[in-house]
Amino acid sequence: MQSKLLYQVTSSKPLDEIEKALNESAARHQFGVLAVHDLRQTMAKKGVALAMDCRIYEVCNPHQAKRVLEVDGAISTALPCRISVYGSGGSYTIATMLPTAMMQAFGEAGVESVAAEVEEVIVAMMNDAAG
Repeated sequence: MQSKLLYQVTSSKPLDEIEKALNESAARHQFGVLAVHDLRQTMAKKGVALAMDCRIYEVCNPHQAKRVLEVDGAISTALPCRISVYGSGGSYTIATMLPTAMMQAFGEAGVESVAAEVEEVIVAMMNDAAG
């Protein structure tokens, strides 16, 4: 399902293969994976069982981030971009909130082109990861 705010793609690859492909694609596109949040593991440490896998990857291209931050520091609230991988048993969804949609909230015309460039790369990275 696609919306104006969310991009999603599915994959039957194992979670670790999706993660490996996402890291490789990010590097090819000059993006870094800054952090990975394994929500299933984090919740288990708090005594809460989550039935599905759910990992959130924080990705960023520092040059693109600098361009939008110099327009409006408040954009830092939407950075870094996040790609979520969730599901179980060989059926995973890879999803992100679209940068172009998020940047509309700031009302800064100067960030539209950067958001479109970043979005194109993030979608490509997700499609690479999904295989």
